[in-house]
Amino acid sequence: MKKISLLFCTMLALIIVTGCSSDQGETMVLLDEEISKIILSKSLGTGEINMDQLKSFEDEKSVKVFEKAIKTATKLNVSDTLRKPDYDIQVKYKEGYPTHAIHLWLGEEGESSTLMYMVEEDGPYLSSIEMTSKLRRLILTNQY
Repeated sequence: MKKISLLFCTMLALIIVTGCSSDQGETMVLLDEEISKIILSKSLGTGEINMDQLKSFEDEKSVKVFEKAIKTATKLNVSDTLRKPDYDIQVKYKEGYPTHAIHLWLGEEGESSTLMYMVEEDGPYLSSIEMTSKLRRLILTNQY
């Protein structure tokens, strides 16, 4: 009987620990529609979008890098005022769906980047170091 109780308690503890550790926090979302283009511009500041295109990315690999960086960024529970964003990202969809406008604070190598929806006050969201590295290569050198 003690073995069964011990086994039950161990399994229960494992389930609780696994359940708690799988909670990665709220992530950014995009429409479940095909993205046609990513437009990048130097930011003018939070709350506004610079329409002067710096670069655009239409190839599938580049679009997937931006899409993954956005969708895997996790929400920070802070309300600190951030400095002026480095870039504005426009996520353009096929079929004429509304564009997502996102601010990007591009982290240095070995750091995370910060993303935030332009039209919403929630966020900011933090990318992984790996995604920052991919974004830096793509934005600064046009390589994957």
